[in-house]
Amino acid sequence: MDNILLLGAGKIGGAIIELLGSCGDYQLTAGDRDDQLLDGLHRHDVQRVIVDITDGAALRGVMEGKDAVISALPFYLNEKVATAACELGLHYFDLTEDVETTRHVQRIAQGASSAFMPQCGLAPGFISIVAHDLARKFDSLEIVRMRVGALPQFPTNALNYNLTWSTDGLINEYCNPCEAIHEGKRIDVLPLQGIEQFSLDGVTYEAFNTSGGLGTLCDTLDGRVDELNYKTVRYPGHCDQMKLLVNDLKLGERRELFKDVLETAIPMTLQDVVLVFATVTGQRAGRLTQESYANKIYSQDISGITWSAIQITTAAGICAMVDLMRDGALPTTGFLRQEDVALDTFLANRFGRYYE
Repeated sequence: MDNILLLGAGKIGGAIIELLGSCGDYQLTAGDRDDQLLDGLHRHDVQRVIVDITDGAALRGVMEGKDAVISALPFYLNEKVATAACELGLHYFDLTEDVETTRHVQRIAQGASSAFMPQCGLAPGFISIVAHDLARKFDSLEIVRMRVGALPQFPTNALNYNLTWSTDGLINEYCNPCEAIHEGKRIDVLPLQGIEQFSLDGVTYEAFNTSGGLGTLCDTLDGRVDELNYKTVRYPGHCDQMKLLVNDLKLGERRELFKDVLETAIPMTLQDVVLVFATVTGQRAGRLTQESYANKIYSQDISGITWSAIQITTAAGICAMVDLMRDGALPTTGFLRQEDVALDTFLANRFGRYYE
């Protein structure tokens, strides 16, 4: 599986191309409707194709002859790509945080001759691998809590935030219902609720409900855990500011305007830190026990280029899954969950090592 098509040449797509291209084992094609994004890719050994994803014939044309497709597109385009991948027999990987999109991909994967693995980024993605790895060490589970944040190292505005990845995805997380398990029952909870504070390495953070971060763990752990939830980590005060925008000013009902406001007023930054924190409580050898995982990943230079922590972690997640598929470590048909991959296997991969 060496001939790879990447769709979406933005911030994350560019990092994926850089990582996969740097190893020299893949023949890469990048597709996007924006020629400026394609021209901005740093690697010269990548074929570039202008393609409109909404044009079914053009999409299938660029996918013909490839072994796999990676979607770094906005979540609402992924169903089209997954459908075409199924028809053409390509393996499919995406980064979506959208719950409904993942359910569509799962239905498409039924009976498919190729593998379909959505949610291959950070959260959903790596955090599910971590939480499931911790959970496997217990005889029975009580609580699984997952906390992830991509934060500016030097916040300077009232939101204590800078844009670090897809604005569409960010708005989706802040506005859509959130899956959880409470008292052993699956429920939906409201975004921007359930706010809590905690400290790590002497820094105080807040965390609150956002959509999509659990990935497929509600399915995997249903009936096995009393409490399961995911919350996004931010600096204190961010959630209240977002409630003002989303709820009081009703920008949650006008998402295109919301996107324009954020992208006009909030600068992006490459000086960020990704925080990953998971805690599992349960019974082990007859005793109530808790085990946690905590990690911080910072921006760094790769091949002489500065990449943000969210670019590195998101790209490394999906590149590791593509690489594991190539190495024969993953099934080659049907729907694959992130938690199907062991943490040790992921971290031993040449791209998964970026999380160390």
